[in-house]
Amino acid sequence: MSENRNIILSVRNLEVKFKVRDRVLTAIRNISMDFEEGKVVAIVGESGSGKSVFTKTFTGMLEINGEVSQGEIWFEGQDLAKIKNPAEWEKIRGKKIATVFQDPMTSLNPVKTIGDQISEVIIKHQGKSKSEAKQMAIDLMAKVGIHNPELRFDEYPFMYSGGMRQRIVIAIALACRPKILICDEPTTALDVTIQAQIIRLIKYLAQEYGFTTIYITHDLGVVANVADTVAVMYAGQIIEYGSVDEIFYDSRHPYTWGLMSSLPQLGEKGEELFAIRGTPPSLFEEIKGDAFAPRNNYAMKIDYEEEPPFFKVSDTHYAKTWLLDPRAPHVEPPAAVQELHARMLALTAKGGTYGERE
Repeated sequence: MSENRNIILSVRNLEVKFKVRDRVLTAIRNISMDFEEGKVVAIVGESGSGKSVFTKTFTGMLEINGEVSQGEIWFEGQDLAKIKNPAEWEKIRGKKIATVFQDPMTSLNPVKTIGDQISEVIIKHQGKSKSEAKQMAIDLMAKVGIHNPELRFDEYPFMYSGGMRQRIVIAIALACRPKILICDEPTTALDVTIQAQIIRLIKYLAQEYGFTTIYITHDLGVVANVADTVAVMYAGQIIEYGSVDEIFYDSRHPYTWGLMSSLPQLGEKGEELFAIRGTPPSLFEEIKGDAFAPRNNYAMKIDYEEEPPFFKVSDTHYAKTWLLDPRAPHVEPPAAVQELHARMLALTAKGGTYGERE
């Protein structure tokens, strides 16, 4: 989708299937996407849209019943979709493409000290001595905002708060100086104040170290604060892609309109909160036409018959909707979407964080 040549990761025609008992679920349906070096990409969509499954293919972390059934994932001249040997994945996972998960307690070993957990990653992937690794670990702990890291080096995860544990998970992810950092809902389990701190920390570290960041989130507030580009996912496909301003202020897909309209932080007192009607389609079944058609107030006959292609809105903005076909009737976005910019500015003026970009 991008014409920029500075591409660090390129996905082509990706399909992922899972065997569930005697049935097959197609979780990712023919995705093609480029990730630009040093940029922050946010992947948004409802639960079950395929966000986490999509990025798990970059590190070989699909569940045992899942497989890349079609497509290519190009990184540093290698097709990651072809890797089958766990030893080969060890050269990629953590070392070059690292992941920060939403619950830090599932990422940390409760019976090992914080310092040992960071040090062992440095020793394994950078070949440092134990004393060198310890000093590097202490430096990393300081970098991610742990006060008195020398004293806290020998403490255990249960002695840290949730926000501090997430900082340690970030430190471990950065211990190998990865080229891509995947953040899978990294602030979901934290309170609002700590969420903002973690978001600022990741943003600061990305600028300092120059890695590419991929955010997986359902929180459009996070998107507005950190992303350069946004990919909107629905039913295993990317249905709209563009710069953060294009997605927020010039979105073209009705599903994106629905996501924007349902932002509770931008609602007005006395107004009924918008919700997208219906439920996503079953990915066990073959989907005919546009997967969003049954929930789409703007659906046309062709939406039920043919899958729409990507239509180009600009050099950086694409949307997979028949509404962009020259033959389609002109449709205006919902009022909430048209008023989005004004409402976000008003929220920021009141001291809110949504839409507030540094």
